Amino acid sequence: MLKWQIGDVTITQIVELTTASLGPHLLPQATPERMQAVPWLAPFIDASGHIILSMHALVIETPARTLVVDTCIGNDKVRSYPRWNMMEGDFLQRFEAAGFVPEKIDTVLCTHMHVDHVGWNTRLVDGAWVPTFPNADYLFAEEEWAYWRTEEQEYGPVIEDSVEPIFTAGLAKLVASNHQVCAEVQLEPTPGHTPGHVSVHITSKGQEAVITGDMIHHPCQIAHPDWSSTADENQTNSATTRDLFLAKYSKRQVLVIGTHFASPTAGYIVADHDGCKENLSENTSVEGSGYKAELGYRLDY
Repeated sequence: MLKWQIGDVTITQIVELTTASLGPHLLPQATPERMQAVPWLAPFIDASGHIILSMHALVIETPARTLVVDTCIGNDKVRSYPRWNMMEGDFLQRFEAAGFVPEKIDTVLCTHMHVDHVGWNTRLVDGAWVPTFPNADYLFAEEEWAYWRTEEQEYGPVIEDSVEPIFTAGLAKLVASNHQVCAEVQLEPTPGHTPGHVSVHITSKGQEAVITGDMIHHPCQIAHPDWSSTADENQTNSATTRDLFLAKYSKRQVLVIGTHFASPTAGYIVADHDGCKENLSENTSVEGSGYKAELGYRLDY
């Protein structure tokens, strides 16, 4: 369990599971040979060079509110991916062992409505799906909900078992993609992975952090922002969003917390002079010493 302090705000990671099996499907560009050639990626790959992904929730404690960002995969749910089908994990036990009680969560934020971000929105009780956090407002971006009301689902009845019951219970709140949640927490639109995808920006006492959501799945996409995942609804838009994000947050001290980054999970975006030449395309305008610092990035953790 990892924790970070941003001014008066504490952010705690609650891990559901980690996996190295999804990488070849999700980011086929991230071959073991490429990953092992980049020294700073070592914590984020396994011994064979395959990328590691973490499924975790992030609890944000502000002076006035306690929020959960993304609720992982969930138990007892019919899913087409075998490892996630009818799972019986100990996420809630880990959640409570970290000092949190579902009834005391007042806000749930879902960066988007994919299967591994909404699962613990609900749990199965007496054959019915009920809100896991019964006293919370569940915030969903309006554009995201509009998309998923008609979009075909790949992994199973995710909307039916993990989103619609929240609306039925009267706990769902549709908000703008830049919604100010409280004094310290604001949504930030980062479309491309899904049309209404958002990241979460935290500010307190002059310190900042950003929770990425799936705008970036793995730190290798910091070195290669053009590597869009197979799960991105619009790969061109997702790459553009990453470019803008990296350029923006490399210019100041902002802690970037990856929603799927394995431990150490968080770090700072900095210019990677050594990586720039590798990332230049034939059509890139090059000045001076042969590359521009802003064209390459790494995670400094």
